[in-house]
Amino acid sequence: MRLRSVCVAWLLWFNPPEAMKSMSRRRRSKDHFADLAAEVGPDDGVDPKEFHRKPWDAPKAASRKALQLCGQVKDALHSVFAGCGDGVLQVLTVVSVEPAPNTGRLRVVVAIPSDGHELSREQAGEHLRRAAGVLRSEVAARINRRYAPELAFDVIG
Repeated sequence: MRLRSVCVAWLLWFNPPEAMKSMSRRRRSKDHFADLAAEVGPDDGVDPKEFHRKPWDAPKAASRKALQLCGQVKDALHSVFAGCGDGVLQVLTVVSVEPAPNTGRLRVVVAIPSDGHELSREQAGEHLRRAAGVLRSEVAARINRRYAPELAFDVIG
């Protein structure tokens, strides 16, 4: 009887069942998981965070306050462009302002009018990049926020 318990203990020591193996923190290969399953399915090896992702984890739409800020910035830029001394900036039109990705950075879409102005998108973009600091300070003076948002310009047209 004693010999049998010694043999069983010796077998378990050198060939432990799956439940008695150590819980190592090392990542196991997919080959190891194939031994645990009767058959490998398409969901084996998928990240559980992706599997249990909920629709409310998706990026959220802009809030009412963010859209209000975008409207204020659009109005401010429209009046700044009209009163600007640069002829290129005077002809530009603000199409839309949207948060990108939040209200600390706003994407401003500006259009070039098509009525006879010989102005390329590259020229308009260069003028906007040179005046970006002044435009940001003018926007900051016209909106009520502690920090002025950074403006990223896209030229269309």
